[in-house]
Parts: sequence; C-alpha cells; structure tokens
Amino acid sequence: MQLERLIAALAPTDVVGGGAPEIRELAYDAREVPRDSLFFCVPGAKADGHDFAAAAVEQGAVALVSERQLDLEVPQLVVPSVRAAMPLAAVEFFGDPTAELPVAAVTGTNGKTTTAYLLASILAAAGEQPGLLTNVERRVGDDVREVGLNTPESIDLQRLFRQMLALGNRVCVMEATSMASSKGRLEGTRFAVLVFTNLTQDHLDFHGTMEEYFESKRRLFAQAAQAVINVGDEYGERLASELPGAITFRPDDGLGAVRLKLQGRFNVENALAASAAARALGIGDETIRAGLELLDRVPGRFERVDEGQPFTVLVDYAHTPGALETALRSARELDRGRVICVFGAGGDRDRSKRPLMGQVVFELADVALVTSDNPRGEDPAAIASEVAGVLKLDIELDRRRAIERALESARAGDVVVIAGKGHEQGQEIAGTKLPFDDREVARDALRALRAPA
Repeated sequence: MQLERLIAALAPTDVVGGGAPEIRELAYDAREVPRDSLFFCVPGAKADGHDFAAAAVEQGAVALVSERQLDLEVPQLVVPSVRAAMPLAAVEFFGDPTAELPVAAVTGTNGKTTTAYLLASILAAAGEQPGLLTNVERRVGDDVREVGLNTPESIDLQRLFRQMLALGNRVCVMEATSMASSKGRLEGTRFAVLVFTNLTQDHLDFHGTMEEYFESKRRLFAQAAQAVINVGDEYGERLASELPGAITFRPDDGLGAVRLKLQGRFNVENALAASAAARALGIGDETIRAGLELLDRVPGRFERVDEGQPFTVLVDYAHTPGALETALRSARELDRGRVICVFGAGGDRDRSKRPLMGQVVFELADVALVTSDNPRGEDPAAIASEVAGVLKLDIELDRRRAIERALESARAGDVVVIAGKGHEQGQEIAGTKLPFDDREVARDALRALRAPA
C-alpha cells in the first residue's frame, strides 16, 4: 500500500520528509519490525515508542507515525495521538475486514469467556466456522493460537480479522474488554452484535470509578448494529434504557428444554446471553439448542477436576467479589457437604476489591484458604493480609500447598473451589512467570491422596 493512502486515512497535522514508500506491514513493537513497515511510536506507561524509532528504522521501518518530529531520515506522519491513529491505519491497511466479517462481541465483568464459547458452539453447529478471540485461546481458520492481550492491539486485531476471512471463518466471536475500549484497540471494529453480561467491581486501579468503568463498556455500543443486554444487572438495565432497540434478557428467563452440560446456575445466564446473540445473527432455535448442548467445558471456568475422589473439585477464574459470590453460591448447590475455597488476589491491580473478596469468601465458604495468586511486583504476604483483613482467614502463601491442604481436608460430598487463575498456566512472581496450572496441581494432589501409603 502506498503511504499516501495511509496519510489520507490519518490526516496528520504534519508530514515530515519526502518520498512515497510502499508500506507492506504495520508495526508498533520495536522488537518486531518487518521490512518496509510503518512504525507507530506509541507512548506507554513504562516506555515511549519514540525512543525506539531509530532502532525500528534500522530494522526496516520506512516511515513513522509520531507525536513529534524526530531526527530521522524517513517520512514522518505527525499526529496528536499515535495510539488513536493506530486503529485508523489498521482498518485502512487491512481493508476494513469487519465490513465483510460479522463480529459478535461480549463485554462485561464476568461471563465473557463462557458466553463467547457458548456462542461459538452455536455458530459452529450452524456451519459458520467461527473465529474466536478470548483470553483462553484464539482460533483463526482451523488454527488454535496462544493468547497475548485478551483483546489484541488494534493492528493485531484487524490483521486477525483479515486472516480469519482468508482462512474461511464466516463470523468472529470475541471478548471486548474495558481496557481495550479505553485504549482504543476496538476503534474501527464493527460489531454485528454486542452482548453486555454484567458489571461488578474490577479494574478500578485503571478506571478509577465504577462510572468510568461503565462508560468504557457503554461507548462500545455506538459501534454495534445490535445490542444484547442482561437487564437483571443494574448497569445493564441502565444501558438498555439508553438503547431502545436492544434485545434484553434476565437470568430467570430459563432455557426451556435445553440440557446444558456446563455446571452452575450462572451458566444459564451465559447461555441466555449466547442464545439472544445467536438469534440476532439469524440462527434458529433448534440450532441454538444443539450448539448449547454440545459444549461440555470451558477451560478454567467452573472446570471439574476428577480423579475418582468422593468430593467435587472445581477450578474457576473468579477473581472479583462478584465472580467469587457467583461461584461459591453455585458450588453450594452442587452437593450437601461443605464448600472449601482456595483464593487470592492479583498484585499490581485494584487493591480496593481485596477485602471485599475476603468478606465474600468468609460469608459463603465453610473453609477458606487465602493464598498467593499472581503477586507480580507486590509482596504476596501483604496482598494476603489485605484480603484476609480482620476476618482471621487462614493464610497459606504457597499456592501449591494451599491446594494440597484444601484437598487433604475435603470429605465425601464437599465441594472444593480453587479460584482466581482458572485456565492460566503460569504464576507471575517478581517479574518472572513460573509454570503453574491449578488444574494440574489439583490433579497431582488428588492422585497422591489415592496412592497407597
């Protein structure tokens, strides 16, 4: 693509340097700059892309998008905001892929991943070969790929959409996060349907207030042809009042004759959301029922770990007060024994939710073990102390040992909920990601319990 087309799309305040190089790729990470690329000098919280512009040019960038003129001998498109320019350029460069590829997106605090999996299962049953973008996996054509950011940067996102079209996907199902909304990653993406699941406290370290958190979700609906909203949630009810054409549902609507394999009452709510979105895409009720019944698990979402033990073990991604409440209430309905919960809170994230999480588990679990989650750059003991507060909850900082202790204490009929990390296969500690999968740790512990003495 000639640079002039991107100049027309971006309308920069200034164009420095001459020439009209052919642009063959877009880049924003100086560690990965293909030849003949347009490099975006994105200012970040920890690093400024302008500082890496020279390195990008050495690697093969033939033009730059920047917020100030740099002393480099390549064309420079000077714009007020490089981050805001990225999606505009990406949509132009990749040929506006969502004008051809219907995108069904799910936004909200809890339930995004499971709703996305349920909707993808319905669309697969309809023969649509859906692409999938979640924080568990990405499916592009027949390929299953690892996940980076939950919602990719705008350049990566538009590239993925174009690849999906090239590889035979006829629709894409994705999670749309508040962070992506606030950082403009989803600008230029057309949503054929956008689902709102709920809003509970999370990410206030980034958004500051619940109102701004809600606004990050609400602004996405300006890009949606059809809204699907859970009006059983107070924020959903408010959103629906502003969108008179929205399709609405409530958690108590029921699924009729559908035999859902996913456990937990909350999954009825997720299935209702997926069903409403599927109908908005023109899928009939029989296909919807078949798709819902096909899905038997979502990785790390109320996922059962079974080694023949006489009690239930569930691994769940719940890492907010609302998600913990939902998981523990659902666990209580599964059996008549005690509910045992292993949980913690992530470091370098919203601290205000920590005591709320501790209070929820204190009230709803019979036995609780506070442990380390992903402490990142914080002291694990300090995080656990904030979670436990004055509740005198038992603290076991070694997550493996906490899981082992919970399973060793379980009796027939109990339900053990290992919460917080779900599908994750690593634990982030002091800048290092160490291998750790709650499901495998639980499986190993259960096998050890069954081994002869």
